[in-house]
Amino acid sequence: MSDAAFGAGAATASQAEVDARNADFWDELCGSALARQIGIEDASPESLARFDDAYMSSYPYLPAYLPDRFEGGEVLEIGLGYGTLSGALIARGASYHGADIARGPVEIVRERLRMAGSGDDAETRVVQASALDLPWDADRFDWVYTIGCLHHTGNTPRAVTEVHRVLRPGGTAVVMLYNAHSLRQLLKVGLPALLRRARSADQKAAMYDTNAAGDAAPHVEYVTRSGVRGMFSAFSSVAIEIRNFDNTRFIARERLLGNVDRILGLDLYITARK
Repeated sequence: MSDAAFGAGAATASQAEVDARNADFWDELCGSALARQIGIEDASPESLARFDDAYMSSYPYLPAYLPDRFEGGEVLEIGLGYGTLSGALIARGASYHGADIARGPVEIVRERLRMAGSGDDAETRVVQASALDLPWDADRFDWVYTIGCLHHTGNTPRAVTEVHRVLRPGGTAVVMLYNAHSLRQLLKVGLPALLRRARSADQKAAMYDTNAAGDAAPHVEYVTRSGVRGMFSAFSSVAIEIRNFDNTRFIARERLLGNVDRILGLDLYITARK
């Protein structure tokens, strides 16, 4: 097994099959569980604002990866979900573009552009497309953001190559990938494997992303820091930070952010300059 990525959920499926399953699965917006938890059932401006507040409260470190203002240049987001990050990028003056393999996220982010008064060309700015085959020319964007998306594509290294391709020289990518060395992975995957109680691929995938029916995401990969450096070797500089942590029965998750999560957290936040 490669040090770069630990795959689950679609090891023998063709890329076309993974793409089709992803398009169907992610049509239920990433973040739907949070929306159900706080009682949001529509996409009105008021409901989206309430969702955004709850989302940013859950991930208080995320704004640090955004500049206060985007002064010129173009920004691409890959993997859109409910569009909370999309809204933050738009609000900071980004010349915004977005891509998602599923229709639902595309529609909600187009609506966010319209609500922000920038929706005249929303259909061309926000498109349904695979992260493995982005419909933009090389050297197009000054910034690329993709949070929790590329590890679902079925080919994380190729997705990273696409990010590098569409970035302009000197441009910056901010990418979140799942950490193969998180405490969750060590306890629920590494330890059972050592004890010869290896779990099935579907069980591994179900530890992270599931839909309302309880079905696991079609494909998930977990990456190591050394694996990240290999995949991002074409970039001129790469910085990696560990973020996020599970809820626990004994200590509030919020108390673990900024300390324990920086060592054994769930996610790797990669800031890479082309």
